[in-house]
Amino acid sequence: MAVKRVSIKNHSAEANLFARRAFITFIGVLVMILILFNNIYDLEVNAYEKYQTHSNKNRIKLLPVAPNRGLIYDRNGVLLAENRPVFSLSIIPEQVDDINDTLTTLTEIIAIDEEQKQNFIKSMRFKRRFKPLELISRLNDEQVAKISVNLHRLPGVVIDARLKRYYPFADLTTHSLGYVAKINTRDLNRLEQQDKLEQYQATRDIGKLGLERFYEDMLHGQMGYQEVEVNNRGRILRTLNYTPPVSGKDLTLSLDIELQMIAKRALSGTRGAVIAMDPRDGGILAFYSNPSYDGNLFVHGISSKNYKKLQNRDKPLINRVTKGTYPPASTIKPFLGLIGLEENLIREESKIWDPGWFRLKNGKRKYRDHLKWGHGWVTLEEAVMRSCNTYFYDLAYKIGVDRISENMAKFGFGESTGIDIYEESPAILPSRGWKRARYNQPWYHGDTVNIGIGQGYWTVTPIQLAQATSILVNKGRVVEPHFVSHIHEPVELTAENTLAEATDGIEIATSRDLEKQIIPFEINEKPPIVLTDENNWDIILDSMRATVGKPAGTGYNAFLGSDYQAAGKSGTGEVVGRAEDVDYDATKLSENQRDNAMFIAYAPHDKPEIVVAIAIENVAVGGGGSNAGPVARQIMDQYFANRALVSKSQSKNK
Repeated sequence: MAVKRVSIKNHSAEANLFARRAFITFIGVLVMILILFNNIYDLEVNAYEKYQTHSNKNRIKLLPVAPNRGLIYDRNGVLLAENRPVFSLSIIPEQVDDINDTLTTLTEIIAIDEEQKQNFIKSMRFKRRFKPLELISRLNDEQVAKISVNLHRLPGVVIDARLKRYYPFADLTTHSLGYVAKINTRDLNRLEQQDKLEQYQATRDIGKLGLERFYEDMLHGQMGYQEVEVNNRGRILRTLNYTPPVSGKDLTLSLDIELQMIAKRALSGTRGAVIAMDPRDGGILAFYSNPSYDGNLFVHGISSKNYKKLQNRDKPLINRVTKGTYPPASTIKPFLGLIGLEENLIREESKIWDPGWFRLKNGKRKYRDHLKWGHGWVTLEEAVMRSCNTYFYDLAYKIGVDRISENMAKFGFGESTGIDIYEESPAILPSRGWKRARYNQPWYHGDTVNIGIGQGYWTVTPIQLAQATSILVNKGRVVEPHFVSHIHEPVELTAENTLAEATDGIEIATSRDLEKQIIPFEINEKPPIVLTDENNWDIILDSMRATVGKPAGTGYNAFLGSDYQAAGKSGTGEVVGRAEDVDYDATKLSENQRDNAMFIAYAPHDKPEIVVAIAIENVAVGGGGSNAGPVARQIMDQYFANRALVSKSQSKNK
């Protein structure tokens, strides 16, 4: 049997091998240490600014602060749109031991339904526990009082406050002011396209209609910022810096809220519109559409039940002043007379015989006058004063549709007036081209005869009538109608005052500087209408004065006994056509087929200060002079009564 040999270790070789391995390991460790120190140097020195910025972003946040929305006043300083505090109930889950117990206690104090509770509990899953979570969005004064006296036994329950828009006159100003409501996706897309989204990071509401929408940029203001330090969970540790927001600009309107009240009362129980404006500068004095609605319903989000109530047959959502379209009826006769004078087709003393009807040459149809027996021989003044249809049938035929549409366009018919709200219809000023484009039909002489008394295809809005009348009394001067008379520069809030409020949990600034810079609104004028004979203006205006100043005039009874010299023109617009041998009988027609009552007026006759246009839909009895005329009288009576009071007050102060 062979014996296994025992190998003898070579200690020297093993020692050398160990030394080589140790050296290589040392070199590896040294290289790693050098790499480590190099990276540390790179992080601490070379990339210091980069990571310092990232660190600050995680530690310091900029919180947007919404500005206070600008206020809106009427011409006498009466507040029409303000910002009122709204209180909501919130709970900070982190500070509450038992949520269910707290909700039960709150239910004993105020009414909270099960749906609100369940929504709150569901929302807790997606919110940080140290942040307030809203339970009830709007508390009334009684609820605020009940919760406030019980806060000592409700840890974690807080009452939050914020400002919301409020319209103290409710439906009286909705169609002029419009309203604000919650910003929706469409608003966000528009703001992004206009590069304004950044300014709305802390804003919940935006102007939706009327002046609130048109002057949104002025009323909104500029957003502020609160620079805060937060921990890794997002909790605010302290405030580092505060840039206060700049409040929106306040607006003073030419609107008179007392005239609004008169307009609402005068139109009570009817559908219609009232507009009054100052022809000297285009300022809107009264602007009311009936029926109306309360814009406050939309500020907090209108319920489907309330919205359905507004979708009734009276259509209160429609702004009848600027979007209601009506046949102008006889209110356009003064304008037609002016065109006839300018075209040398008639003279002031020209007379025609009115047998009670008009017939085209070689035509069979008789176009009737409102008097079956006719007016006999009538001049231009008598035709306007008595509203003689036959005279203007004949005149329209002589002028022709081309010259009518061309000249009427100069008075603003068929186009928007430029008023400072977006909701406006251009209505229809018919022409050959319009009829061909709309119906693919030629224009007939009978169409021309119809528009001679403001019927047929022709429609207008009340504001168009008011502007056209303003141009007429201004003898060709064209001033755009507008609401705003003065713009107030915003107040820059002090950081100390606003920050103090912010730390109290109410991030609203309520103090305002009363000594603001007031900037008059710039009046926009268009090229004037120039006549070949300036005396023609006076001929037409005198005929309108006769309409309300002489017993035979259609507006005489409406202004009988007034303390001022008014002038005007009535109109009765047919809603549905009638055969030539059929008499009008409102009792045999459905309400929506009855005639409309129209009226335009101005005063004083020698130096006009106010122009009024009235439209009343589907009157049961009478026409424009007996229905719309008295409304114009009430508006003017109030205007001149207010003016007299102001003059008396100024005299006493002197």
